[in-house]
Amino acid sequence: MRTVTTPSTGTNAPLTASVDVVLPCLDEAEALPWVLERVPPGWRALVVDNGSTDGSADVARALGATVVHEERRGFGAACHTGLTAATADIVCFCDCDATLDPGDLVPFVRRIAAGEADLVLGRRRPGTRAAWPLHARAGNLAVTRLLRHRTGLRLHDLGPLRAARRAPLLALGLTDRRSGYPLQMVVRAADAGWRIAEHDVPYLPRTGASKVTGTWRGTWQAVRDMSRVLAADGADTEPAVAGRKEPRP
Repeated sequence: MRTVTTPSTGTNAPLTASVDVVLPCLDEAEALPWVLERVPPGWRALVVDNGSTDGSADVARALGATVVHEERRGFGAACHTGLTAATADIVCFCDCDATLDPGDLVPFVRRIAAGEADLVLGRRRPGTRAAWPLHARAGNLAVTRLLRHRTGLRLHDLGPLRAARRAPLLALGLTDRRSGYPLQMVVRAADAGWRIAEHDVPYLPRTGASKVTGTWRGTWQAVRDMSRVLAADGADTEPAVAGRKEPRP
């Protein structure tokens, strides 16, 4: 396993791989038009409705997205339903609240397609303090430090914008269905020896009310979920040594 931090040499290479973008969605009807119009041409938008009551599914369908439903509440449940519904070579994940632009995934996908990295994560760069509240940043910092101790990865963010190949993602056997899902993906990818890269992306104030990082309670619950993932996935695994290369899946 190693963290890839060098600039990509293939971000301008022609993109031929098929791409699905998983968009977990809970009451995001207001943000959906902005998000969906920014999905790159030729990519499929997979909106996973997680029990919305504001007509989000109808809005997404009317805008040309493929809509799948996951009645069990939870960020991880929605993400994994999207992953299992995906059929493309490369699967991306993006929040559906207009804090992140799906168009920023293009260099992620090019790095995956070029074989430069196995998992690319977006390092959020907020333009204003309101976009990423202090308590949410503190929670993210705490988790990345725990992750570094557990895996040796020197990551700065565990944000939701990310890309990887579909088949290896499924082979990770992800089990968390709450806020720990993004972290479990990184931990299991690191344990499998994946090359994990970060890429800076703008982070914008969200549209509508936040369900997680916009509140102290939501942030605490997310950190708690992630801490449980680290404890569970690390129960039978010694902390990784930074730079150690494990067998790839």
